[in-house]
Amino acid sequence: MSPSSTTGWRAGTTARPTLVADMARRRVAVIASLGATPLALAAKAATATIPIVFSVPDDPVQLGLVASLARPGGNMTGVNYFTQEITAKRLGLLHELVPKAVRIALLVNPANPASAERSLKEVQAAAPVLGLQIHVFNASTSGEIDAAFAAIVREQCDALFVGGDGLFNGRRVQFAIMAARERLPASYSVRDYVQAGGLTSYGADVTDAFRQVGAYTGSIINGAKPAELPVLQPTKFEFAINLHTAKALGLDIPPALLARADEVIE
Repeated sequence: MSPSSTTGWRAGTTARPTLVADMARRRVAVIASLGATPLALAAKAATATIPIVFSVPDDPVQLGLVASLARPGGNMTGVNYFTQEITAKRLGLLHELVPKAVRIALLVNPANPASAERSLKEVQAAAPVLGLQIHVFNASTSGEIDAAFAAIVREQCDALFVGGDGLFNGRRVQFAIMAARERLPASYSVRDYVQAGGLTSYGADVTDAFRQVGAYTGSIINGAKPAELPVLQPTKFEFAINLHTAKALGLDIPPALLARADEVIE
């Protein structure tokens, strides 16, 4: 990865803390951290002076990234695009799509404990209301995702609920292929999975969140202070269904549910 300019460097979700530390040593004007909580935390640990613009799915106040959403107060600001806060809604939509599914596999990344713990807590809280049984599986690498699918099949789970995580987002094609091969209905946090062949997703428009990161980065380069730029949150959430995948799984999607979808891929 190389600097995009003398004024900033964008790090992807696969970046490691050593890479973020190297950015700080280069004294770039802004660090833009996209999509991954561990990356934002690494950026915070690397510098307290270089402005950082993040996009994270977890609460940035609880993570210690900012003092408050309205007035961040330090060298960091950005976008909190929610995945965990809408977990119950997403689980309910999966239940409507696959009403006979009772044994639900929850896949989380233990290397991202903030997201993993919140996903587990919120799914386990929502499941009894829907009459669902939750079985937890872990994966932190591509190989572990394959192993998790094998374990989910052995445990005879009826459907899969994938926790919001940057690593998983980068493996969305792998998820689509594995879920199709195992004939496993799966729910995801962003629509990119559905566009890659996944069954369904419900969540904020992450692409728009990334645009907002770019806008804030430009504002800071032009003199704005991150301490005075409020953390932004989405106002729109997208429900997507891949109808081709649903048909391949033998699912008959109710017309009323299709009508509620923001995007239907055929």
